[in-house]
Amino acid sequence: MSKIKIFSLGGLNENGKNMYVVNVDEHIFVFDSGLKYDNSKILGVDYVVPNIDYLIENQDKIEGIFLTHGHESNMGGISDVLLSLPDLPVYATKYTMEIVKRDLADAEITKANLKEIRPHVKLEFGDSLSLFPISVTHSIPDAVCYVLYTKDGAICYTGDFVFDSTAQGHYKTDIGKLAYVGKQGVLCLLGESFYAEKQGHTSPNNRISGFIREVLNHNENRIIATILPAHIYRVQEIFNEVMRTKRKIVVMGKRLQDLIQKSMEMKYLTMDKERIGDLSNLNDKGVVVLISDEKEKPFANLERVVKGFDRYIKLKDTDTIFITEPSYEGIEKRLAMVMDDIARANVNVVCLSSKKHLLHHASREDLMLMINLMNPKYYFPVKGEYRHQYMNATIAEELGIPKENILLKQNGDVVEFDDGVLVDTKEHIPVGDILVDGKNTGDIGELVLKDREMLGENGIVIISATLDKGTKEILAGPEILTKGFIHVKEHQDVIEETKRISTEIIQENINEEQHRVDYTKIKNDVRDSLGKYYYKETECRPMIITVIQEV
Repeated sequence: MSKIKIFSLGGLNENGKNMYVVNVDEHIFVFDSGLKYDNSKILGVDYVVPNIDYLIENQDKIEGIFLTHGHESNMGGISDVLLSLPDLPVYATKYTMEIVKRDLADAEITKANLKEIRPHVKLEFGDSLSLFPISVTHSIPDAVCYVLYTKDGAICYTGDFVFDSTAQGHYKTDIGKLAYVGKQGVLCLLGESFYAEKQGHTSPNNRISGFIREVLNHNENRIIATILPAHIYRVQEIFNEVMRTKRKIVVMGKRLQDLIQKSMEMKYLTMDKERIGDLSNLNDKGVVVLISDEKEKPFANLERVVKGFDRYIKLKDTDTIFITEPSYEGIEKRLAMVMDDIARANVNVVCLSSKKHLLHHASREDLMLMINLMNPKYYFPVKGEYRHQYMNATIAEELGIPKENILLKQNGDVVEFDDGVLVDTKEHIPVGDILVDGKNTGDIGELVLKDREMLGENGIVIISATLDKGTKEILAGPEILTKGFIHVKEHQDVIEETKRISTEIIQENINEEQHRVDYTKIKNDVRDSLGKYYYKETECRPMIITVIQEV
């Protein structure tokens, strides 16, 4: 029998940054390695990944990272992980692995232990552990859920999924294998929660072919369509409907172009290549222009087009902007701002309704079907805000799973099973966020964010002075430079008082007999004295920097 621990390093009570750990005796399995994007509270941060100190400390026990699909919320942090754990095996299906390779190339990682897997082919780990990937339907090909077989029953992680009877080929869910796993005995099911509040099935509201056709039929001029990164299912829907017309498609952005080109080469996308145009077709009547975003704020590329900053696309009043994905929690405000800018540009816009159209995530009835198929002894809601996890838990309770067997947890909270029985434990794994800014692969930290917040809210004041290297007399200054603090012309009295206070402090800290200057004390005294003066006069606390040089 086994001791099993399950916990999350990211993904609970948040959207994105998914990383779930299953520890079976001395074997560690890591499911997904995602990121989440910047928001208004973390200034200048491009994206956030989980703190992986636990994995670094236990790297000798890790069997690998197993990726469910190629969306950045589930695999976007893999390059950051491999910078710290370069020999860690990474398992993924064919299409997901292609996206992983591109991310690693962008991060200039030339060597990695990549292991391509196929759905429904079992992976053996020792005598008693095996992993079985099962195809599920999502908005990207080759998505899988994972079943980890142990002596005490199976541990199942659904990843992102939806039950859609029309899904075929690389998108099709193998319901028979899900049911077979359920009959064998599932100890714990980790089920996604993102749409747990949505009534009914997600399908057919995840499909918009008819809506795309209507947009094409009612707008004969150029259409600029936005898509979410790697939502290949939506790209195929657009391709299918464009093929019914005489229009051409122009794909903007090298990353999106490469992704679509590779998807067509690998037969994950089908499209007549003669219908794909280039920049010379950008202003053709009726052309459909595809734009997308990578590791940026939502709608960043669209916003650049609308504001006239794009190098190639210049809006015309005959254009139609088509936002091909429904709004979701966390981007509503951003979308509203973009829609306002589009209105100012006097351009027609078509946007999907978040009530009528859904992303490829499991709603209540989908979750019920998955739970019934798997028939787990314990249920662990994952992936989503806490209220989503809570609603997911109520679904499981409605289906007869005892409340004490439903595991509502936060990141780092450990669920432990001894010999297949839940153990009451207070163990908590230290977790946290690593904030990534540009090409800086390390955590930029709270102090940096605090400085950015201070600069953004109160501005900066720089005091500079030049001293004689021999006599230490003040030769020039103090000169005062302010940015984002006060309007200099209207506050000359403040500037003059700043000079007076700074001069006094510099002179007080010059030892004329020994010709020495205590620069550290000057900087501290200037900061303290001016800080109090500025707050008294303006109720602001700008960042104060003192620069003293000798010549």
